[in-house]
Amino acid sequence: MFSFFKKKPLIPPAPTPVVEPIAQPSATHLPEPAPRPRFAAPPSGGSMIGSALVIPIDIPEPNAAPSERQKWVDKLKASLGKTAGSISTVFGGSLIDEALYEKLEDALLMADAGVPATQFLIAELRRKVNDSGVTHPIAMKNILIAILTDLLQPLQKPLVIGEHKPTVIMVAGVNGAGKTTSIGKLTRHLSEHGASVLLAAADTFRAAAREQLSVWANRNLVDIISQEGGDPAAVSFDAVSAGKARGKDVVLIDTAGRLPTQLHLMEELKKIKRVIQKADGTAPHEVLLVIDGNTGQNALTQVRAFDDALKLTGLIITKLDGTAKGGVIAAIARERPIPVYFIGVGEKLEELETFSAREFAQALLG
Repeated sequence: MFSFFKKKPLIPPAPTPVVEPIAQPSATHLPEPAPRPRFAAPPSGGSMIGSALVIPIDIPEPNAAPSERQKWVDKLKASLGKTAGSISTVFGGSLIDEALYEKLEDALLMADAGVPATQFLIAELRRKVNDSGVTHPIAMKNILIAILTDLLQPLQKPLVIGEHKPTVIMVAGVNGAGKTTSIGKLTRHLSEHGASVLLAAADTFRAAAREQLSVWANRNLVDIISQEGGDPAAVSFDAVSAGKARGKDVVLIDTAGRLPTQLHLMEELKKIKRVIQKADGTAPHEVLLVIDGNTGQNALTQVRAFDDALKLTGLIITKLDGTAKGGVIAAIARERPIPVYFIGVGEKLEELETFSAREFAQALLG
């Protein structure tokens, strides 16, 4: 956890009166988990800021016994192993010279780090190597890990839930990025930290999207608001209203996948955001973009376009599982430092974890 979060003792809240759900023709009521205290501390921990829940960035201590987090870090390293191997070979010699810098620059570009981030990393590396007087490539590599960690550090921020009730999270992304799957995983993650979640199937553009989200709702035992052939903005409005009436902690809104070049669909996203604001003047509280880690610099293009249209508050990076190069996160940090709340490796519900700058830097550089 960050030092600027002051932990306060968790005070059990007063019993909340039972509120009967408002009947809505569009709602599908699914069984919910057994009642539990709001934001009950999960086995992995969590912390409170006033009435807000901070989803912790659980970084294992050095030399600690292997934990679930450590197992996941090992999986991340394996997933980025091809890129890490290509970069590590650059440091295989015994001499730091201009040829090494040129090879490293090529390796970073091949890892999708992009020109601005690569130039920054190389310039900082030259300066720190000269200042420190190191002469061995391995020591040089350790310096690069530290530089990359510092570059990625602004992206390492925890997701805070509970400052608003419900916390309304709008999720966007292009088709095929893993948006709906990521919503299912995020629902699981929030539920494990004690937050009650309501899903909204506002992706009425893609065939079977509503059914896909319903599957995730069933797996996570949460309610879902949907309408067959309904207007996505209307579904979003109904979901926020229902979330407030039912006392939910989080409303997760799945919007239609679209390319940033589909201007009419991007305008529809803006409309959804405006309608959400009518349902709750402070919402949406989070606007997340799901991006595919395999798409390289195209992912940065998506971040730019969706941020310009919606003012993104966070990212979820998916499919870092084998072929992804991963360097695009450095490009994002250099050009659009939007927090990366979660990264996903694999398709299982539990394969979504909070982003750690140092973990990722070590995995990417080997």
